[in-house]
Amino acid sequence: MKNRITLTALFLIALFQIGYAQSTSKFFTDADTFFKTYVKNGKVDYKAIKADRTALDELIQTAQGISVSVDDQKTYQAFWINTYNLSVIKGIVDNYPIKSPLDKAGFFDKTKYDVGGKSITLNDIENKLLRAKFPKEARFHFVLVCAGLGCPPIINGAYLPNTLEAQLQKQTELSLNNPNFIRVKGNKVQLSQLFEWYKGDFTQGGKSQVDFVNQYRREKIDDGAKVGYYSYNWSLNETK
Repeated sequence: MKNRITLTALFLIALFQIGYAQSTSKFFTDADTFFKTYVKNGKVDYKAIKADRTALDELIQTAQGISVSVDDQKTYQAFWINTYNLSVIKGIVDNYPIKSPLDKAGFFDKTKYDVGGKSITLNDIENKLLRAKFPKEARFHFVLVCAGLGCPPIINGAYLPNTLEAQLQKQTELSLNNPNFIRVKGNKVQLSQLFEWYKGDFTQGGKSQVDFVNQYRREKIDDGAKVGYYSYNWSLNETK
């Protein structure tokens, strides 16, 4: 009898694991197709999504039923990065036409999304589920896209567990080598306000913000450069 109960329990666990793998695999596959369809040159075709939001709504519905474990680090991170970006797009589409995410009160801290088995805000995803769980991973800031032109560009594909490390590295390098994002003039450097708002993320271990940036730059910034911050551009990252 005991052996039969054990076998039944193992069978149910196996079924759950198969179902989990199928649902996460479908989510990543469908998300990849969605981003490839509606993202071009770092911008989103919100108008087209608004005209037919079937794919977006189905993705959010799929995400609603998925529960990822933080122990499976890459799957967890990839799921929540994609879910954040999809939820931002949903927030824009729900209020489209709109010129900026800031035109909708509470866009980041009040509006809730039913994803990952939770009802949470965008700020919850970024700060509680990603930054708080992985405090040493500052590269999140270069893959979480807030719908403003001041954000690093959104990619036309999904973040996937098996390629996440390379994707995080690539997007961070692209941003920090972009002269419009890191503005160097003589002995002065103007950083995105991201570096002001999240200064602690970029100065861990006693490093300066310039130290962090230089880890990813081909042309290094002088250690003695005077650091300032330019204003964030909250205009919508929309394809024209």
